[in-house]
Amino acid sequence: MITHLLFDLDNTLYSARYDLEKKVSIRINNFLKNVLRIPRLEVESIRLDLIQKTGYGTTLEWLMAEKGFTDIETYFMAICPKNEAESLPPDPELGAFLASISLPKAVLTNSPREHADRILDKLGIKMHFHHIFDIRFNKFKGKPHRDAFLRTLEAMDAEPETTLFIDDIPKFVESYLALGGKALLLDEFNKYSELRFERIRNIREIGSFLSL
Repeated sequence: MITHLLFDLDNTLYSARYDLEKKVSIRINNFLKNVLRIPRLEVESIRLDLIQKTGYGTTLEWLMAEKGFTDIETYFMAICPKNEAESLPPDPELGAFLASISLPKAVLTNSPREHADRILDKLGIKMHFHHIFDIRFNKFKGKPHRDAFLRTLEAMDAEPETTLFIDDIPKFVESYLALGGKALLLDEFNKYSELRFERIRNIREIGSFLSL
């Protein structure tokens, strides 16, 4: 039986159609090129391969490990400006759906807490989550690292075997499954039909998996 729910944030609790993640990606590229003076072709290669072909979960983690980058708060302010959630509408239907599920719920994101707060506040659903675990909580090494999941589960007082994790990135889902956890890949546009993960197209489809 599932006893806890653990949600990714971006492109999971809202649709990728709003392009919020795409805009974050553009701001990261601009930061790398304009502030850190990393050549454009190197930036494109880094961002393309970062998650698929390396052990890094975020650009920031790569910067810290490979470039000795330390100005973390300047980076966060550049990629997560205060107006970043302007185009995202409230989602009262999602709020009602989450309220209908009595299980403890948490968010695990590789973004900073201020980003998570803005998104959840704009959607109008923050009150439904018992915990919000951000990249600072995980010491700037978040998903897909094993320790990030274990630290999060310990704080939730939960076990992977009874905690359902939902994310839109296959590598993160794969890492959680490797712990013996239960996970769903949110594949809104059917991009990963060849993968053998349990998949959903919309967060409201999780109901049928809660008795696993």
